Amino acid sequence: MLDATVRERLAAEVERLRAHARDVAWVARDNLHLNLKFLGGVEADRLARIETALASAAAVSQPFELEIHELGAFPTPARARVLWAGVGAGGQAAAGLAARIDAALAPLGFPPEARAFTPHVTLGRVRAPRASPALAEALRAGVLGRQRVTAASLMRSDLSPRGARYTQLARLTLDGA
Repeated sequence: MLDATVRERLAAEVERLRAHARDVAWVARDNLHLNLKFLGGVEADRLARIETALASAAAVSQPFELEIHELGAFPTPARARVLWAGVGAGGQAAAGLAARIDAALAPLGFPPEARAFTPHVTLGRVRAPRASPALAEALRAGVLGRQRVTAASLMRSDLSPRGARYTQLARLTLDGA
């Protein structure tokens, strides 16, 4: 979970970007997060095993410093589909944690990610992508926030017409053992 200061700074960037990007489904301030693994729909009877597997991955992971340091877009800033805030310092540690999570969940039937992990915080999804030089110009680099990461969360996402609602199912402490 991102701390309140980092989320507030990212929310301010979202407000600044609104003037440059129309037809974007923006992520609400309280929903901003760094996603390490998306599981999709999961049956309730599998949650205990998932939590145990995630706890084992967290237990061997060291706490780390995370720096959010730039804004960008997938696939490119000129033709954005997803607007994001990138990770500088701590990116390798986040990628290592994501890899340990992949390995811990593979025996439970969750295939490892085929693409390389790119740590980022999704800010918004463009509903109708098109060339937008103004948006590309509005994306900028610079430190947007720093925090110490000492835990990860297993979250449930419930989608609605007003956006996602997240519920923390488990908090997993990074013990570094």
